[in-house]
Amino acid sequence: MTISDLALQAVEFWGGSIAAPRLINQRENAVFEVTLKSGQRAALRLHRVGYHSRAEILSELIWTEALSKNGFSVPEPVPTVAGELVAEMPMAQFVTLIKWVDGAPIGDSAVPLDGSLDQQISLYQDVGETLGRLHSITDKIAFPKSFTRESWDRDGLVGETPLWGKYWLHAALTQEESHLILQARDKARQVLDARDDLDYGLIHADGLRENVFMGPSGLTLIDYDDSGFGYRLYDLTTALTQSLDDDNYTDLRDAIVTGYRRIRSLSDQDVALFLMFSMLRSFSSVGWTMPRMAASDSKNGTYIARAIKLARAFLNNNL
Repeated sequence: MTISDLALQAVEFWGGSIAAPRLINQRENAVFEVTLKSGQRAALRLHRVGYHSRAEILSELIWTEALSKNGFSVPEPVPTVAGELVAEMPMAQFVTLIKWVDGAPIGDSAVPLDGSLDQQISLYQDVGETLGRLHSITDKIAFPKSFTRESWDRDGLVGETPLWGKYWLHAALTQEESHLILQARDKARQVLDARDDLDYGLIHADGLRENVFMGPSGLTLIDYDDSGFGYRLYDLTTALTQSLDDDNYTDLRDAIVTGYRRIRSLSDQDVALFLMFSMLRSFSSVGWTMPRMAASDSKNGTYIARAIKLARAFLNNNL
């Protein structure tokens, strides 16, 4: 049975569609555009088997549903005909449906941002404000005791078994590069151990350009698949990951801070940790590639080069 056959079978949990589901993305999940027989346009997600448990997926949807009810623009979950937010097919294949988000991504990882510098600054002020609203609204939501998501905490980022894998063991790293990453990881541990006051809570954790949509009503964060409990600074720095090598990075960093501070406090001491959290995101990304790309894949070079560059900068910094 093909992935398209699975999607056609899965959409029946929601009463069926007026046409065959159309595959629009296949990364962690296979995502299909569908129009239900009710006329509802939506995105059908066939979740990667074994990546998240049913409880974790349900928790994601409980969060986004609560965000929507509190006026935050999200891809709102659609319950099945039976009233369930998560459907299950054979072989532990979980399926969910979310309302369609009108708009388009603000950018792409391989393409420079559109617009003038002033326009980019304005955009990232809005991104910062959006993340500030996400965090503030989230902190007011009462979650059930069964709520469970992974943690982008100290152990998840710099522990012995990080969430996305032991990045210092990547087969494409030289011995010197691996040692450098371990040095930077150890220094980051010391910083995190000394800063028990850092803002911590549920975060999106993957606010890259392609996951920030500009639509008729403004910005919408999509793809909460990697969301979890973590440092709020991780959300801010992740949103700038694809601009780290741009000449205007400092302007965009200042813009996202300005926007975030419209909603939520952020000290200069916290802002000084942008470099470290950017590095930790780059480390996690190196780990992410390990089960997904061959060591010889040329794409590894981009992830590794960024991680090494940031590790050297961090180790030479006085943080």
